[in-house]
Amino acid sequence: MGFADQRFNVNLSILFTELPLLERPAAAAAAGFTAVELWWPWVDAPTPEQSELDALRGAIQDAGVQLTGLNFYAGQLPGPDRGALSVPGEESEKFRANIDVAADFAQSLGCTALNALYGNRVEGVDPAVQDELALENLVLAARAADRVGAVLLIEALNRPESPACPIVSAPKAIEIVDKVNAATGLGNAKFLMDLYHLSMNGEDLQQVISAYTDKTAHVQIADNPGRGAPGTGTLPLEDLLDQLAKAGYDGYVGLEYKPGDRPSAEAFDWLPREARAARR
Repeated sequence: MGFADQRFNVNLSILFTELPLLERPAAAAAAGFTAVELWWPWVDAPTPEQSELDALRGAIQDAGVQLTGLNFYAGQLPGPDRGALSVPGEESEKFRANIDVAADFAQSLGCTALNALYGNRVEGVDPAVQDELALENLVLAARAADRVGAVLLIEALNRPESPACPIVSAPKAIEIVDKVNAATGLGNAKFLMDLYHLSMNGEDLQQVISAYTDKTAHVQIADNPGRGAPGTGTLPLEDLLDQLAKAGYDGYVGLEYKPGDRPSAEAFDWLPREARAARR
């Protein structure tokens, strides 16, 4: 096995960002990829104008790529203030306003995975109050995802880069997954296993794979240190993806790394072009 046996998609919110948003799907296709994912593209607009939604949908369709993953509104990404659903006040209200907009957009493109980033702890607010709000909003998001035939992804970030985020370990993310599923009875909350974030937390990645593959619906990779392409750091990513496959994971692997000081199109030399098209 190896990289050539995986189904990869490209995160267009961290790769090809040297291009305008509407040009990125075609750039990914030109690089040989057939599947893409996105953070919520409008940082300040949880409910953008319909014309903006239509333009992005058209760019994805015209490029002939499949949208396989989309974040709900999560504030500023990348950035330390990421996450909205557990933040009382305006941010959580923005998240709620975005839920059906994001779900409907995903459905219009056949996207079946929606990622809900938790949100930072807020000074002066009881963490239990934030967690109660988070569960309420995650239940709403899970129901919207179910309505459009999608899973709801719960992701662990990493403490060094997101010190105010409470979801910074695989066990904690799984705890949230289980709480959401218990609250909804839908079973569509799943783990997003980001190997870069988990490695930054110092977790035993082989143990995480052994313990949680059965609850995982999406995987993301970047090397560590540096959050660069595979081979730029020290993570045994090819071996880890092989272990995932042997454990039964057959979903997409999102390329969520920084291209470095070069155009994004040149940041895929580790992956043969014939291996970039996702298996249908």
